[in-house]
Amino acid sequence: MGGTVSRRAFVATGVSAGAAVAGVGAFAGSAARAAASGEAAGGALPPAPRAAGRPMPELERPLADSPERRLGWAVVGLGDFALNHMLPALGRTRHCRLTAVVSGNAEKARAVAAAYGVPASGVYSYDDFDRIRDDRTVDVVYVVLPNALHAAWTERAARAGKHVFCEKPMAVTEAECRRMIDACARAGRRLMIAYRAPFEPHNAEAIRMLRAGEAGAIREIVADHGRPLDPEKPADRWRAEAALAGGGSLYDIGIYSLNGARYLTGEDPVEVRATYRKPPGSPGPGGRPIDVEQGIAWTMRFPGGAVAHCTSGYDFQNVKRIQVMAERASLALDPATEYEGNRLIVTRERGREEPKLGESSLQFVGELDEFASAIRENREPRRGTGPEGLHDVRIMQRIYEAARTGRPVEVPPAR
Repeated sequence: MGGTVSRRAFVATGVSAGAAVAGVGAFAGSAARAAASGEAAGGALPPAPRAAGRPMPELERPLADSPERRLGWAVVGLGDFALNHMLPALGRTRHCRLTAVVSGNAEKARAVAAAYGVPASGVYSYDDFDRIRDDRTVDVVYVVLPNALHAAWTERAARAGKHVFCEKPMAVTEAECRRMIDACARAGRRLMIAYRAPFEPHNAEAIRMLRAGEAGAIREIVADHGRPLDPEKPADRWRAEAALAGGGSLYDIGIYSLNGARYLTGEDPVEVRATYRKPPGSPGPGGRPIDVEQGIAWTMRFPGGAVAHCTSGYDFQNVKRIQVMAERASLALDPATEYEGNRLIVTRERGREEPKLGESSLQFVGELDEFASAIRENREPRRGTGPEGLHDVRIMQRIYEAARTGRPVEVPPAR
């Protein structure tokens, strides 16, 4: 009959298989009962493993505040920098949370709000921004707009009763900076300028070493910042227009060299000299003239004897480096002010070393949490005060004057 199985044989086979299965089931049940009672052929079984509580481990970073205790932030301007860096950083902070967005593009604003869990009531346009006065979920307004708009939007936010965190440069002119300081003072609100680099771990370690005297007296600083400008890109278009940018590569990226020399020396310059390499009106990419300077070099003399040699440019590949030459060591931050991947190399007589420090992206978290702490503690922020931002603009105006005239220009003291 080949492979054919008769009905009788099938039934017999089925009965045998059923009996085998029943036997296995009985054995399994017996084994389970034995395990439950702690009985086995070899003696008592060990107790089954159980989850157990453990003490709190040592935390790399303190726990974040509960959401209701964090300060609510409204971000004004949803461009490349805000979306790719600052909004993700807000989510990593201890003391901050995103509660509102402000944009001239309603579709973009709604999409960003939905992605970050901001309700429809927290979506504002540039036109209806002033109703934010009644939004009790917003404590801080973060201004991430072109430079020429910083003063007006800081004043609007202060009038609405909000603290203000403003991107650098603080404004275009000294007079605008004073307006911003005065507006926040009248409203009884805090103001901080977004100087992120001092919160970056490698820069912070360089500051610590220099303040502690580990490198000795500073002799020279060399600081260079440059990147290609592409006016065809939306993120760069306004930077090529003096009416919106107020200045060129100096205001945009040269400010890192300027402010870096200030926080590394712990001093303010007393004199500047400068020269334009590509003055306003020089051809840019594609040959079209650009009405802000694309290249400038300057030196700053400090009261303690140090001299800083600085450059900024819109026409060379990405360079963001600062080097400090001191009597017992040199410190090379290269890159110094990138969003990620910065390095610090210290060279002494006995050799070179590269300290292993935290991730560079923590600089954004650090500055945001510092402002939140300053607000809670009713004090000025430790970095990025209004007067600091004002003095950078004052110095940059003197650098432009020195470049125009070809003469050294004294810098009045901060006041």
